[in-house]
This record gives sequence, C-alpha cells and structure tokens, in this order.
Amino acid sequence: MKPLGQLIVICGSMFAGKSEELIRLVRRAMYARKKIQVFKHALDDRFHHSAVATHNGVQIDAVPVRNTQEIINLLEPDTEVVAIEEAQFFDEKLVRLCVELADAGKTVIAAGLDQDFRRQPFGIMPQLMAVADEVVKLRAICVVCGRPASHTQRLVDGRPAAWDEPTILVGAEDHYEARCRNCHQVRRVPAHLRRRLWRPQKRAKTPPQSAKLGEKSA
Repeated sequence: MKPLGQLIVICGSMFAGKSEELIRLVRRAMYARKKIQVFKHALDDRFHHSAVATHNGVQIDAVPVRNTQEIINLLEPDTEVVAIEEAQFFDEKLVRLCVELADAGKTVIAAGLDQDFRRQPFGIMPQLMAVADEVVKLRAICVVCGRPASHTQRLVDGRPAAWDEPTILVGAEDHYEARCRNCHQVRRVPAHLRRRLWRPQKRAKTPPQSAKLGEKSA
C-alpha cells in the first residue's frame, strides 16, 4: 500500500516559533529514521547560510535554494520527508510541487510568514494553506502590551515602516517585532484602505426602568 502523504503548513508572525516547530517535526522524522531533505530560501541568511535556525540558536542543516526549480533538481527519489523554510519567498510553482510530493506519499512541511509587515497575505502562503492537510498557525507575544501577537512590525530607524516600502527586507531582531493588532502600526497607508467598511451602530437609548414603571402606574 502506498504511504499516505501529507502537507503541513506552519505559519504565523515573526518570533512565533515557526522555525522551532519545523525543527521539532524534522527531528521526530529523524527519530523515525525517515529519509529527510531540508531546504530554505537563500534570501534568509540572518543566522546561518546553510541551516534552519531559531532566534534561540537551535538549528538543523538545510540546503539554501533560490527557487522551486532548484528544489526539484536536488530532490532524491527515496526522500520521505521534505521540509521547506521561508516558503513565502518562493514562486507559485512551489504550491504545485508540495501537492505533487504529498500525492506521491511524501510528508511535506512548509513554514513561512502568512502576512507581510502591512498585515497583507504574503506571497504564496494563502495558496499553500488552502491545499494543506494541516495548518499550524502560531502566535507570538506582543512586545508592547504582552498580549498574543499575530502580526510582524517592521521598524526603520526605530519608526514604523511606511506602506510603500519594499515587502521583502530580510533583517534581524532589531528590524522587526511581534505585535498584536492594536499595537501594530504602518505609516502612509493609502486613503482607500483607511476608509472603514463597517462601523458599530449606536444603540438607541433605553428609557430608565423607573420611567417605564411610572408610565404603567399612570
């Protein structure tokens, strides 16, 4: 019987523990003596050029690649588990590759940012999440208020980044923070996006209970 493949997508903001979760799943596969290949996008060289690394220094070896075709060229036929770090940087061909590998009975683990610094869907992540068998959405802790954080705050010279700045700017901890939706900020947001589609309706004032009783007695 053919092995049952699966696609697991790990997503969330920066500092949410995505790399940590990917490493945990890869290590479980190692303990099970599975044949594993780990890839990461070459854009991410913050901690180590040829490793998936967490902000806490935990790491596993990974092959840096620039696009999906390089993964295809390097894949070995007997590989059982394929892990891909920083999936948001890849081209759309990666979505199709992940589905094909899962259909072939392999376990595919893809980790990436689901939103950019503007809180907009990031690259191919929405498509990957849609075709996944399992989506693990992680949250960080807001550095401002301490509540759960789902968004990545980009800071430029200590100030919130502007909307029209480049989406991809790989940096270390001093360029980014995890923030909740209340504390997240972006400068120069286009006017049409600032207009609200919904506003809470004001409730009609209810007469005091004493007034109602007075009306009945009269």
